[in-house]
Amino acid sequence: MSAPRTLPWPLVALFTAGYLAPYLLPTTVGRLDSGLPLTATEAGAIGSALLLSSATAGFLLASRVDRIGPRTLARAGLALAALGYGWAALTGAVPAVVAGAVVGGLGSGTVTAVAASGIAALGVPPARTEPGARAWDPHRVTTLGLLGVSALAGALYLTIPRLGPGHGFPPAAIALTALAVWPLTGRLPGRTAPARTAVTHGRLPHLGAGLLLAAAMPFWSLAQNSLWGVSGRIGLDQARLSEVAVGAVFAVALGAALVGVVGAGALGQRLGQAVPIGAGTTLIAGCIALSASARDLTAFAAGEISWNLLYPIVLSYVIGLAASLDPRGRWAVLVGSASSLGTAAGPLTGSVLAAGTGFPVMGRVLGTGLLLIAVPMTAVALRAGRRPRTVAGLPVVEIPVPEAPVAELRGPDITFEELRGTSVPVAGLPVVEVPVETPVVPAQRAYDTASPNS
Repeated sequence: MSAPRTLPWPLVALFTAGYLAPYLLPTTVGRLDSGLPLTATEAGAIGSALLLSSATAGFLLASRVDRIGPRTLARAGLALAALGYGWAALTGAVPAVVAGAVVGGLGSGTVTAVAASGIAALGVPPARTEPGARAWDPHRVTTLGLLGVSALAGALYLTIPRLGPGHGFPPAAIALTALAVWPLTGRLPGRTAPARTAVTHGRLPHLGAGLLLAAAMPFWSLAQNSLWGVSGRIGLDQARLSEVAVGAVFAVALGAALVGVVGAGALGQRLGQAVPIGAGTTLIAGCIALSASARDLTAFAAGEISWNLLYPIVLSYVIGLAASLDPRGRWAVLVGSASSLGTAAGPLTGSVLAAGTGFPVMGRVLGTGLLLIAVPMTAVALRAGRRPRTVAGLPVVEIPVPEAPVAELRGPDITFEELRGTSVPVAGLPVVEVPVETPVVPAQRAYDTASPNS
């Protein structure tokens, strides 16, 4: 997809619709448990099936968006989401709810694949023949998508508890969001012929570090989403809070997640990668233990809000670390896929641990696991930080350039003598005067152009 002339709101809307289901996971699982004849473990299993279905669609379609067509694929995904989640909201039969959740998950994953593919292509400069066209920073558009889904999910967490009991309100909200986004798909491009490029399938660089990070990511993501999948039940059953209070805590926590995203962008690489990943994962382990053992509003809110603040910060550095291992992005794809597997298994794992040991023990188990996982992840980050930067396999060497005084450009009357000994920046680069000896020119003879013998 080529870079758009204006802000790509259709991609922001698709991002919001695709990620809404994972963001509403706690209230979805909690209402399945309370509104249907299901145990907590069975409700968590349905949540895991939804996320696994969504992840599967993303794996299958990530490289086929341009071939099928963004507009066609987005409409198919939105239709699946509207039908699947709508059916799960309207029926009370457990098998039908499960089928609706799986179909809806396929729709969410399809929509997310289109959004991710389109956002990744935004950094490509547009053709000069397109008047007013410009390239957009993919990170900026992703931030807008996170803002949209966090704001919508926060509003729903405040609204759904006031609509009454029942399992159907969360999936109905996702289905209605899919229908609302549908009209924007008309601005997406149709089927495009994929460019034929020569790709060299070489050996993955930094194989040991990449495998270690990819092996650690499912467990890292599993711990995060195990807590998120049962957070609603922790607030309702253990902290004895009302659904309205739990929804308010989640709304504030999602606002903290936005602060975390902005903070990660502002911090950049000032602390490197090892400190944010190692120290951040350690703090997250403490937040999980605090939230899982909460028995009042203060402890529950502190754990959930702190966790939502730190999680996107650490995740952004993990993604950056994976990308630094291979400039072609293969490790980033593998690490992201491994993370999706942990995300899908999180709700079921959290439900099983909570049912077997209780919430506090579950929190301690997950926190201890995170502390163990932080060791190899930090080791990979430290090794990557010591590795010299390379481009096309060659080391990048920085050559210091001494600063020179800059001449004050007053106008066309400035003389060469006034510029001597200074440097005038041109296109951001200093212009340095290079002395050149004046060559000795031999005397030239006079030629009589009228004489043919001259």
